[in-house]
Amino acid sequence: MKLLKIAASALMLSTAATAVNAAQFEFWYGNTGSVETAIQAACDAFNASQEEHTANCIGQGGYEAGMQKAIAAYRSGKHPVLIQFFDAGTLDLMLSDAVVPVQEIMPEVNWGDYLTGARSYYETSKGELFSQPYNGSTLIFYANMEQLGEVGVKDVPATYEEMVEVARKLKEAGHECPVTTDAHPWRVLEQFSARHGAPIASNNNGYGGLDAEYIFNEGPVADHLNNLAQWREEGLLKLNQDTKAGKYNVAFNQGECAMMEASTGSYRSAFEALGDKVEIAMAPMYEGVERRNTLIGGASLWVMKGHEGEKLEAAKAFLNYLRQDDVQIEFTRMTGYMPVTQSALTKLKDSGKAEMKEFATAEMGVNSLNQPGDANSRGLRLGFYVQFRDIFMEGTQKAFNGGQTMQAALDAAKARGDALLRRFEQTYRGVELP
Repeated sequence: MKLLKIAASALMLSTAATAVNAAQFEFWYGNTGSVETAIQAACDAFNASQEEHTANCIGQGGYEAGMQKAIAAYRSGKHPVLIQFFDAGTLDLMLSDAVVPVQEIMPEVNWGDYLTGARSYYETSKGELFSQPYNGSTLIFYANMEQLGEVGVKDVPATYEEMVEVARKLKEAGHECPVTTDAHPWRVLEQFSARHGAPIASNNNGYGGLDAEYIFNEGPVADHLNNLAQWREEGLLKLNQDTKAGKYNVAFNQGECAMMEASTGSYRSAFEALGDKVEIAMAPMYEGVERRNTLIGGASLWVMKGHEGEKLEAAKAFLNYLRQDDVQIEFTRMTGYMPVTQSALTKLKDSGKAEMKEFATAEMGVNSLNQPGDANSRGLRLGFYVQFRDIFMEGTQKAFNGGQTMQAALDAAKARGDALLRRFEQTYRGVELP
């Protein structure tokens, strides 16, 4: 009996020692809500899957707050090994000198397995990934088919012309909110421009050099924003502030609004709220325009400089774990985000789960990302773009509320955006784009 007790005690001490000696590293992420729940579940599963490494996954309450904290921590030498950051800040991080390209430190990984649409935003001009795509999303169109069926509509509109026709039918039937959006630039500027093959800025949206200038204030984007303002005035479209719910996607989920453009990452909550009433399709096009690919949204994982040895090896093990097919598929199930590698997508299809409503965004989102591309649908390489989004949103919201014309708002956003680009160019003068 004593021998058994001694053996048991030795085993407990050994296990405790292993846990204490395990290489610990910090991963800072920006998501909240159901996505945060999924991230924490993945962290817990990684820690439980082995005893060699421990991931401390710490939420920062938002992407921007997370990056600002990470850069400040980097300057003081107290930064995490991994950070999650969203698409808009890609160039800022690439040139920050605070991160190391993930493909450079993990050359053994089959990075070619990443879907073209998932990798293009985060790769260098040589096609090497700077960060590891993680929670991948893109823009799709949502419809409450029960409400559309009440006016005799059986299919989700594929064009804006069809959408407006359906919206008018709904309005005539007494529906107070046919279409809803928050008019965020990710939806009405970036995703719209990409799939319509329209430039946001010169120099192939900045890929050609830091001397790019904004040019969205003329052409298809300007026409579309003016259309949105007209549809709102006509009572066909509501913004956040117009809805009873106060937020466009909540208004859709609660049945207040019949149609919306939103991220694939919004699907989980919509399906949970509306079930089989929800149908999705690729985001609408204007008639006569060839469809191009939409852009990857969501975020990727970046390795910060200044970490070596066990901590770095632990972080690399975590990145390898998150890349596993089954881990990606479970993340898709919990969030509505898409698999980001071909192997995970193939496994999802082969399992038969891709046909389930629960996974409806996966194949459709990938198909949208993998439409034929051109120089204007590759992505954006524009400095201080996070700040520019705020400028764009501020001006267009003022126009929606009647404070100025939409054209004046777009012209002003272009001028203020160009000033940011010139400041960024001066900051990184002589630096070659990755």
